[in-house]
This record gives sequence, C-alpha cells and structure tokens, in this order.
Amino acid sequence: MGFETCGPNEVMVVSGCCHSGSTFIPGGRVFVWPVIQKLQKLSLNTMTLQIESPNVYTQLGVAVSVTGIAQVKIQGSSKEMLESACELFLGKTNHDIERVALETLEGHQRAIMGNMTVEEIYKDRKKFSKAVFEVASSDLVNMGICVVSYTLKDIRDDKEPYSVGNTSTESHGYLKYLGMAQTATVKRDARMGEAEARMEAGIREANAEEKRLAARYSTDIDIAKSQRDFELKKAAYDMEIQTKKAQSDLAYDLQAAKTKQAIKEEDMQVKVIERTQQIQLQEQEITRRERELEATVRKPADAEKYRLEKIAEANRTRVILEAEAEAESIKVKGEAEAFAVEAKAKAEAEQMAKKADAWKDYQDAAMVDMILETLPKIAAEISAPLCQTSKITMVSSGKGDVGAAKLSGEVLTLMEKMPHVVENLTGINITKNIKAATRR
Repeated sequence: MGFETCGPNEVMVVSGCCHSGSTFIPGGRVFVWPVIQKLQKLSLNTMTLQIESPNVYTQLGVAVSVTGIAQVKIQGSSKEMLESACELFLGKTNHDIERVALETLEGHQRAIMGNMTVEEIYKDRKKFSKAVFEVASSDLVNMGICVVSYTLKDIRDDKEPYSVGNTSTESHGYLKYLGMAQTATVKRDARMGEAEARMEAGIREANAEEKRLAARYSTDIDIAKSQRDFELKKAAYDMEIQTKKAQSDLAYDLQAAKTKQAIKEEDMQVKVIERTQQIQLQEQEITRRERELEATVRKPADAEKYRLEKIAEANRTRVILEAEAEAESIKVKGEAEAFAVEAKAKAEAEQMAKKADAWKDYQDAAMVDMILETLPKIAAEISAPLCQTSKITMVSSGKGDVGAAKLSGEVLTLMEKMPHVVENLTGINITKNIKAATRR
C-alpha cells in the first residue's frame, strides 16, 4: 500500500474495494491498497491531429483535397465526460485515442466538404472551419474528447494523377482555372484602369497646364499689385516709423528724466530709512543704557532706600513699643497705688464715720474739713511714684499736651476722679458740701 501521485496533465482512476464506483483524481494524490484496489492513469495532454481528406467531391461535383489541423484532448474538468473517456479509452495508448479522434474528424470534414462548393471552401475558410468544429465537437463530446481548436490548413486541386479506388484519373485543375479566370479579370480591369488613368492623366495635365498659366498671369498681376501696395505702405510705414522714432526719442528723454528723479527719490527714501534706522538704533541704545542704569544704580539705590526705611520703621516701632510698655508699667503702678490710697481712704473714712457719730455737731462742715485736709495727702501719694522715676520716654501722636504738661494733666485727672471715689465710698458729695459750706 502507499500514496500514488500524478501531475495536472493526468487523471488517476481508482477502483476496487472501499469504492462503490471508480474514483477520478485529476492531478493530485491518492492512497491505494494493493491487490484489493486497482490504479490506472489516463493522459490529459493535448493531441495535435492532421486530418487529410484527398479528392473529395464538393457540392457541384468538383474534387478537391483538404488538410485540416485539430487540437483535441480528454476533458478532465467534467466528471461525465471523464467517465465516458475512461469507459472507451482506459488501458489504451495515446495512439489508439488519436486514431479514433482522427477518423471521426476526417469523416465530419468530408461531410462538410460535400455540402459546400469549392468557392465557399476556398473563399470562406472561417465558415468551413467553424462548421467542422461544431459538428465534430458535438460528436466527440460523447466520447469524453474536447475539440480545443480546428483550422483549415490547405485546400488544393492536385495537378498530379490520383487514384480513386482502382481507377486512375487526372487532375482537372479547377482551382488553377478558377485562379486564372480571376487573374484574367484582374488583368483586364488593370489594363482598363491603366487606359482610363492615362486618359484622365492627359486631361488633367492639360487642365493643369491651363490652370498653371492662368495662375502664373494672375500671380504676376498680384505680384505687381502687391509691389505697388508694398511701396505705398512702406512709405506710410517709414513716415510713421520716423514719427514714432521722434516720439520715442522724446519719450526716452522724458523717461530718463523721470527715472533719474525716481532714482533721486529712492536715494532720499533710502537715506530717510537709514536715518530712521539710526534713530531706532540710538533709541534702542538709550533704552539699553537706561535699563543698564536701572539695573546697576537705580535698583540698588531703591533697595538700599527700602532697607533704610525698614530699619527706621523697625526702630520707630521698637521705640513706640518700649514707650507703650513703660507707660503701661506706670499706669499699672499708678492704679496699684491708687488702689492702696483708696483702701487707706476707705479705712480712714470708716474711722471718720465713727468720729462723725461722736461729732454730730460738726455735721457736713466737719466732714468737708476733714476731706480737705486729707486731699493733699492723697495728691502726694499719687505723685509719689513720679518722684521716684529717673527717666520717662514719651511718644506723642501729635495731639494733646507733651512733656510736663502731660504728666501734670495725668495727676490732675486722677485728682478729679477723687470726689467720685469718695462719693462711691462714703455716699457724700464733696463738691456739693463744699459749695454749701461756702454759702454759710
């Protein structure tokens, strides 16, 4: 057992076990079991057949010989035609297949010749070839053979004797005489054409000579007219040219003057542009120097000024904060001393109240007298912290008193608050009692 292969120009036919019928493999491979299966090959190559049909009588009884060339092959693309070809030719050689196809084509070729005249076969070979191809194809297709092409190679009427069966006859030269008649007709037509051509040539030559002379005279007249017109137009053209030349010279001078003026204007424009560019360069240089000055002098100066301002502001803030701290200290001390004085006064007031019980006869006057005696002591106690101060730093906002006036004002402010303190402590309005005592 093994694989069998074939090329695209062959077909393998496998029959035997495992196949209900023959299997056809055109150009490929197949696995074949020896003994129980059988493999046969059939060629699909094109076969060239030369079909000779000698001395065949045509429709009008004229015998001619025809040679045709046909290309045939077993059709492998159709399964039905392949089955038919295998039934008829499987196991036979290519020579056997060619012989069958040749005999079939030769018979059809003779049949077509018998149904056509010599003139039809000779003059319309394409019609003859098409007829043989169609009839042979319909017959060979049943054998699985395809007619690829058919061409009429030669048609002749032999000059040599030929035999039909046991009878010998001679060629009648039909094609030759047919050609001779055609040749005679052509020659006759040629001679007639030549004579007519010569006659027409003479007539045309005479007409041409007449026309040539007429054309010559007409041409001479036209030449004289053209010469006259040329001279007249030339004179007019010369005058126009001279005029145009003079105008051109003047226009040239004018244009030259305009061009010079334009050149001068362009030069002035160039100078203006150059001057403008110089001014721009100077302005850019000034800008550059200003930026350089600002970068090297002004900005450092501004930075130094800003630094000094910040230092001064810091010093001023420091001084203000120190002054506020010291003032706050003085204020706290004053409030503490005032609280002490208030406490002392309260104690004395209680004592005086007790005395007042004993001194009811003095009534308010006695109390006022006692208060007036006590006030200097209170003022001395209030001003005592100031006497112990060695240094006072005062910061003014520009409003109010400054210096000693400010200090005395603080003391007087405290003294002014004393009657209210006494009134809050004792319930006695000192101011009112003093006024009452004065009226008495």
